[in-house]
Amino acid sequence: MEKKLRVPTYQKIAVDIASKIVEHQYVIGERIYTRSKLASSYNVSSETARRAVSILSDLGIVETIKGSGVIIKSYEKALEFVREFKDLQTVNSLVADIKDSISRQKKETLDLEEKIAKLTENIARFQSINPFIPFEVKIEKSTPYLNKSTSEVNFWHHTGGTVIAIKRDNQTILSPGPYAAFQENDVFYFIGDQDSYRRVVEFLYPEDSIS
Repeated sequence: MEKKLRVPTYQKIAVDIASKIVEHQYVIGERIYTRSKLASSYNVSSETARRAVSILSDLGIVETIKGSGVIIKSYEKALEFVREFKDLQTVNSLVADIKDSISRQKKETLDLEEKIAKLTENIARFQSINPFIPFEVKIEKSTPYLNKSTSEVNFWHHTGGTVIAIKRDNQTILSPGPYAAFQENDVFYFIGDQDSYRRVVEFLYPEDSIS
């Protein structure tokens, strides 16, 4: 019988809420269920719901305000939490699989070596946190690069971010290329390493970063 690592219910709920933030089912500033309604929604105890909210609050993903419920606070931290959880689950699953193989001694040495190789690969991926889900940033008139192209301001050189799409009005422009200009109210989607979002924000809004 295959052994699986059990994830606590409250952690599953926390990841589910964070995933909904990443998928824009919840938006920043939105108020979601109070803990009692959250418990009812997931059919769990109030204590389980409280622990789920506490995880999100400790990570800065949500904010709990007495009398106002739970407020969505950070898309970026929700994204980071979801990535780390998924990668950690992959690593934990492979570790459990290897231990089970050794204890039963029913698999050949080659099979075990393959699993160790996969484990090593996934640990490296967990440490680097590859950006499969893009970051997003809204272009505001306060940026000094308004109406300039990504090529003109050497966007990739300064930030390490690669722009993959632009949402402009009700239109999404895919693979916009190096001559895409920063226009007010655009939403730029980009990929990069774990620190890319900070570098992009500091690059686009240097005065805010200084203050």
